[in-house]
Amino acid sequence: MAGIGCCCFSTLSSRSNLRTSWLALETHRGGTMARKPLRRRNLLINAEVNFVNAEEAKKLVAVEGYAILDVRDKTQYDRAHIKSCYHVPLFIENQDNDLGTIVKRTVHNNFSGLFFGLPFTKLNPDFEKSVKSQFQPQSKLLLVCQEGLRSAAAANKLEDSGFQNIACITSGLQSVKPGTFDSVGSTELQDAGKAGLVTVQGKISAILGTVLICAFLFITFFPEQAEKLLQMAPAS
Repeated sequence: MAGIGCCCFSTLSSRSNLRTSWLALETHRGGTMARKPLRRRNLLINAEVNFVNAEEAKKLVAVEGYAILDVRDKTQYDRAHIKSCYHVPLFIENQDNDLGTIVKRTVHNNFSGLFFGLPFTKLNPDFEKSVKSQFQPQSKLLLVCQEGLRSAAAANKLEDSGFQNIACITSGLQSVKPGTFDSVGSTELQDAGKAGLVTVQGKISAILGTVLICAFLFITFFPEQAEKLLQMAPAS
């Protein structure tokens, strides 16, 4: 019976240890000795990123004291940005000179760079470090970019780094109506992402359309003069 009692005591002690993490008992030379409470490991709980529209973002800044952090590249930031915001780009211009980068940069500049005015960039390796040098983990940050993708990616990085009060504008600055924020730059906030040939495509189409319409009307109402002009044109 004594053996059974010891066995039962050991089993109960084991079960008790599983249920109670702060106290453990162990047999020591026929007696018991209480251990010190066990410290539980602190677990980091990440807060969810708050996605808001432009009007809600304005209230976060004005009422709750959120600081605005612009994570766009320098070209878009220089075209237009919210007044008194902070700027830490998630992507920076890639000026590496290895062969692979040179080829990619050349292809990019001849297509995306030419038509859309997009710089050839790479991920900013010092992004989190730069943000931490200006803000504490408990700081309230409103992240903004042009379309909303970079700000969401930046929010995930900062969340993993310990920041817990983060908000982003859904769809980015392209969805912000003029006058919502005081801005600085040569264009409106929603147009800061527009550059390259696409910005003049509409104007070119309008001019070409006007020329063609005028030519059609000229040929229709002045056929003789139009025929003479065609005869004067050099033969190909």
